[in-house]
Amino acid sequence: MRTLLNPESGEILSEAALSRRTLADLKGAFADEAARAALPQETEVYRVLTHENGEREGQEGGLFFGTSFVNPGKVGGEYFMTKGHYHAKRNTAEYYFCISGRGALILMDEAGHTWMEEMERGTLHYIPRNVAHRLANTGDEVLAVGCCWSTECGHDYASIAEKGFTCRLMEVEGKPRLI
Repeated sequence: MRTLLNPESGEILSEAALSRRTLADLKGAFADEAARAALPQETEVYRVLTHENGEREGQEGGLFFGTSFVNPGKVGGEYFMTKGHYHAKRNTAEYYFCISGRGALILMDEAGHTWMEEMERGTLHYIPRNVAHRLANTGDEVLAVGCCWSTECGHDYASIAEKGFTCRLMEVEGKPRLI
């Protein structure tokens, strides 16, 4: 099977699974829930295309590849972002690379220490084991980020939904800042 990837946009042009998240799907994710609820709930915040390679989640030794597309926007002063997650198998790592746009990779270790790495076209980001992560779009165009992760890592969204990240990425005086 031949797989095609548009290197300019990150679009997977052959077999791919699509996951889409709207503002309605992100209830409780943003600091200002009233501001989120006041926006059109069908607004797409992000989507993820995952290459269909025949591997299954939980299988040992395989890899997944995908592209996340985070739209520009804010809820209150907080940038549009992905839900964020730990890996269910905590001792697995991941790579992200920025294809286009501007954004931030927000990282948090299990002790609650949170930091960010700025993303722009061509930057490569290693997400260590035992670290939660999410993407935020800090620009005015779609942020496209490619990623490669182990089939055995799984996703733990529940820990983030329950406790959140210890910092929020907000626009302060026109610039992104962890608060």
